[in-house]
Amino acid sequence: MAGLVLHLGASVTCSHGGPAVPTMPYSRVTLSGHPVVTVAAPYEIAHCNLPAPAEALRCTGGQWLQGSTRVFAGGRALVLDSSPSMCVPNGAVMLVLECQTRVNAV
Repeated sequence: MAGLVLHLGASVTCSHGGPAVPTMPYSRVTLSGHPVVTVAAPYEIAHCNLPAPAEALRCTGGQWLQGSTRVFAGGRALVLDSSPSMCVPNGAVMLVLECQTRVNAV
């Protein structure tokens, strides 16, 4: 699975439109001056827009399930724009809206 490498400046949301931010980017490797994100970094999601009857199931966090298989940072796989993800507590996916376009990985 090849794709573009995500970094701290990438625009990521839950599938309901809530912005998602990595809590632990890997700062020893940077892209355009921003730390890269590894699969070990959980995401924090704020302001999930899940409709009213399911308010208790609004996304609060997310995790990438798989990353690069040949390129690593600190021994951990990098998150790619094509990586599968899952939000908690409802199992929705995270969506990459915008990220850098210069670095690809496999």
